[in-house]
Amino acid sequence: MKESETLELKKSTSELKEGIISIAAILNKHQKGELYFGVKPNGQVIGQLVVEKTIRDISKSISDHIEPKIFPKINEVILDGKKCVQIEFSGKNVPYYAQGRAYIRVGDEDKQLSAKEIERIIIEKNKDVIAWDKEICKEAKISDINTQKLKWFLKKTGKDFDTVENSLKKLNLLSQGKLFNTAVILFAKNPEKFFPNAKLRCAVFGETTAVTIDMQEYVGDLFTLIEKAEKYILENIHTGMKVEGLYRVDVPEIDKEAFREAIINAFCHRDYYLYDSINIAIFKDRVEIRSPGLLYGGLTIEKIKTEEVSERRNELLAEMFHQIHFVEKWGRGIGLILSREPDTNFKEIGRQFITTFKRKEVNGGVNEGVNEGVNEGVNLLLESIQKNPGKRIPQLAKTVGIPAKTIERWIKQLKEERKIEFRGSPKKGGYWEVIKN
Repeated sequence: MKESETLELKKSTSELKEGIISIAAILNKHQKGELYFGVKPNGQVIGQLVVEKTIRDISKSISDHIEPKIFPKINEVILDGKKCVQIEFSGKNVPYYAQGRAYIRVGDEDKQLSAKEIERIIIEKNKDVIAWDKEICKEAKISDINTQKLKWFLKKTGKDFDTVENSLKKLNLLSQGKLFNTAVILFAKNPEKFFPNAKLRCAVFGETTAVTIDMQEYVGDLFTLIEKAEKYILENIHTGMKVEGLYRVDVPEIDKEAFREAIINAFCHRDYYLYDSINIAIFKDRVEIRSPGLLYGGLTIEKIKTEEVSERRNELLAEMFHQIHFVEKWGRGIGLILSREPDTNFKEIGRQFITTFKRKEVNGGVNEGVNEGVNEGVNLLLESIQKNPGKRIPQLAKTVGIPAKTIERWIKQLKEERKIEFRGSPKKGGYWEVIKN
């Protein structure tokens, strides 16, 4: 005999306490195994005193100190002509605890499990039972579905629309005529009526959260919230421009594809059992995308950065996103983010998974590449004000094709440089005009 991940050897019942720990560790790893008393760890049979009380004491100790309870087979056996005790055990109700602690078998050793490892085992055991996205939304009805949103989705997937009910059946979003949570949070007219955490909170801060410059809250289906999140970031970070051929191209200081991928990941993989919303926090030096729920299925930050693997908390929801090419099945999203923004940081704090993008600001100004685009945009705005006097910010934003928030920042810059001034009364409809030197 030789000790392994499913076999433990003990010299005698004087090591009963350690033996019980080994039983729990093996059950947590393989759900079945054997233990022998009367055999050294190297396989040498030395025998064990076995009387009626021996078997009874072993049985009682296992019953008293392993939770959930198991019912092993305990036999007296003869090995090399010597009496030994053989225990055969099995159980699938993981995690098992020995003397109040959980262990797992690694080779021929028993390692104590951390709280996160215990959580992973519980989630893995119950993943089909507790999957939020596959639960029935008892209060929702077919009439709650937004037909136009469903038609839009089907068109992007190349499927035809029939009726709302038949279309949802094609997407496997119904069970016996009842809507899955996924159907409601993607296609309902008012998902927040059923899920108060179907929400997006966005804020612009100073250097810390002590100074709040702007704060917005949005509700709606996930496609709407993803769009709102992307728009909010674009409106509150620096955007420059570059010329490609005959066209001007916007150049945000943070790559748009990178932060869009992080937004989609946040909504796709978050823990919807947690009440919190997706939160976007924009600081002077960084943008944070905060998602409720830690990494799932045993993944670590190191693994998601170095290996193209994914473990999906919400399989059905991820499948819907995959059908319209929002997410990849091969877990390449993190690789895409890092390829476009190599300084992106991922961390877990409390029950939050946070993706942090560094803003390209140095000493109050954007970096050279973006700065060039910003200057080009400011000059374009100045030219537009000169050619079209009398226009206010909303009209200028439409003319230049730049978000109003960005126009506001550029106007402030031009005003400080004494290149433009405001004419008339703000209350009665004034406008910006170029100062003639």
